[in-house]
Amino acid sequence: MAHLILYSKPGCHLCEGLQEKLESLTAQGFTLEVRDITQQPEWQQAYEYDVPVLYLVVEGQTLGVPRFSPRLSAAEIERRLQRLALERSH
Repeated sequence: MAHLILYSKPGCHLCEGLQEKLESLTAQGFTLEVRDITQQPEWQQAYEYDVPVLYLVVEGQTLGVPRFSPRLSAAEIERRLQRLALERSH
């Protein structure tokens, strides 16, 4: 099972759209943790101008995920994440 970490902030429409798509992937074996950058100063400093930022954790390794176009479907996001997870597990 792969774990997703999404750095987000209130009022970020790109974040909300991505979160909605990622939440639909939990049935496909992904777990999702959403981190509000306004809750931790170090998160806010690191990601203030970059949210949404997504990480994939596979077998203890944390991988930065390239930013997805907001136009991608949840199915395409799932395919890309599965590919990344598979590459890391081998």
